[in-house]
Amino acid sequence: MGFKGTKQEKKEIYDRKMVDLLENYTKALICAADNVGSTQLQQIRRGLRPESVVLMGKNTLMKRTIRTYAERSGNMAVLSLMPLLVGNVGLIFTKGDLKEVREEVAKYKVGAPARVGLVAPIDVTIPPGSTGLDPSQTSFFQVLNIPTKINKGTVEIVSSVELIKKGEKVGSSEAALLAKLGIRPFSYGLVVQMVYDDGSVFDPAVLDLTEDDLVGRFATGVSAVAALSLAIGYPTLAAATHYFLNSYKNVLAVALATDYSYPHAETAKEYLKDPSKFAVAAAPAASETPADAAGGGKVEEEKKVEPEEESDDDMGLSLFD
Repeated sequence: MGFKGTKQEKKEIYDRKMVDLLENYTKALICAADNVGSTQLQQIRRGLRPESVVLMGKNTLMKRTIRTYAERSGNMAVLSLMPLLVGNVGLIFTKGDLKEVREEVAKYKVGAPARVGLVAPIDVTIPPGSTGLDPSQTSFFQVLNIPTKINKGTVEIVSSVELIKKGEKVGSSEAALLAKLGIRPFSYGLVVQMVYDDGSVFDPAVLDLTEDDLVGRFATGVSAVAALSLAIGYPTLAAATHYFLNSYKNVLAVALATDYSYPHAETAKEYLKDPSKFAVAAAPAASETPADAAGGGKVEEEKKVEPEEESDDDMGLSLFD
């Protein structure tokens, strides 16, 4: 049995419950609850316990409670929840991992029939094949311009037909046809719209980012900072390695163009004086492969020759026997 009391008493109880959640939880999921029934909502509540709590209520009441709590406690971070309370939404306060909670919520979806006037959340396509309906039901298909034929005493759809497009309202003919075919095209459940984490609000797609994604984006950002730093001549830590490398190139260029020298520049000067040393340095690496190949060929030849030399002995014949 529910609480039997006045509206004011119910509001006070709700206010205390929400304040308790705001004080003890720093993370929450803001979820759309369109077309979610009470039985389905109870299943979600049981599935998320004990780490998470589902809170539903009127948006005006939730906003008032949040505003009052922020003024009384000084916790202004919770005010970022107020702009998100638009439409038929609820809050899931949690102490667990936000991604895991979102995945758990997504499991609780229930199939639903197409009701007249409902806005289709997805495209609805009827596949080809037998419908199991008798020929007297062809009028439904004719109204919707669905090609059919009579096969073995039943109506058969010739080809797949897109009956309803996403965003369109379901008409009476479409709803009646889907009901006759026993098709429940839609599924409903709590849909996570935004994520709240200790005052920060972000899209739930952020929860899908992996460590590799973060490292890749960080590297891209560092590259952009380094490029900008080099372009405008403003030194930064990201561009430090480039500055050192460019400085060394400049010092080496001066050493090569003048009589000034240092140990690392001597090798470069020797190569410039006698370019044949480049070929000498590269020769050992290039000559290894032909030598190995030749050596391998000789080994194979020796293996082939050995059986021929031993062939007479293997026959057991001798001139002195």
